[in-house]
Amino acid sequence: MSTLAESTEVASGYRAGRTLPLRVELVRQLKRRRTLVMGGILAALPFVLAVAFAIGGGPGGRGGRVTLMDTATASGANFAAVNLFVSAGFLLVIPVALFCGDTVASEASWSSLRYLLAAPVPRARLLWSKLVVGLGLSLAAMLLLPLVALAVGTAAYGWGPLEIPTGGALDAGTAAQRLLVVVAYIFVSQLVTAALAFWLSTRTDAPLGAVGGAVGLTIVGNVLDAVTALGHWRDFLPAHWQYAWADAVQPHPEWSGMIQGTAVSVSYALVLFALAFRGFARKDVVS
Repeated sequence: MSTLAESTEVASGYRAGRTLPLRVELVRQLKRRRTLVMGGILAALPFVLAVAFAIGGGPGGRGGRVTLMDTATASGANFAAVNLFVSAGFLLVIPVALFCGDTVASEASWSSLRYLLAAPVPRARLLWSKLVVGLGLSLAAMLLLPLVALAVGTAAYGWGPLEIPTGGALDAGTAAQRLLVVVAYIFVSQLVTAALAFWLSTRTDAPLGAVGGAVGLTIVGNVLDAVTALGHWRDFLPAHWQYAWADAVQPHPEWSGMIQGTAVSVSYALVLFALAFRGFARKDVVS
């Protein structure tokens, strides 16, 4: 009995909920080189596009058909929308997979994971801290791109309404609100990639495997969505709804596509997050 009582005792002042505070994990991740490099790449993209338009001339309609890309130089809001359009399908997938996949796996590769758990940090607490920070950095990356693009576009093309390719325009204030909605939807739609990367991170000791696996499977989803022979089966693919946000930048926004895309993305993400927590709780940690 005394042995059992001693085994259940904890150190005075120990609180499981206070181990590995979010601020500590956030500072650790912000200081990492891959975070700084990823932020630099996203911040540089608007400048690269602005230089490309300056050298090659402003985009124009092709064959009488005007697309969002063709309105890029109409205003700062249009330039920001174009930056989101060209990056949502792939570029923004990378920071999400990186920040959520290079979490637990990186600790394992450094052989520091077992020491964190011996601190002792409860397994669920460790995963929760790393997941919140990973998602927070992913959201920050998605906000960084349009904010820099809006600043660069306004400096280059002026502050004005968001010109809509199909006709009409949104005033600058409304356009800014709609772009926030777009960023929020892109973030939600990328929860599948985040959850997949996070789950793989709990299954492997190789960070590159978790990040690359998540990016690769996301690309596979995009390829499958392009197979029209699948018909309505594509509705169950998160990739099928990744550009549903375009309906939000219309004079009269349509929300049905974004609602369906949100439902599909959140459903897959919840299952994968649950698998990550369940599997890690039973995993033998030896690294």
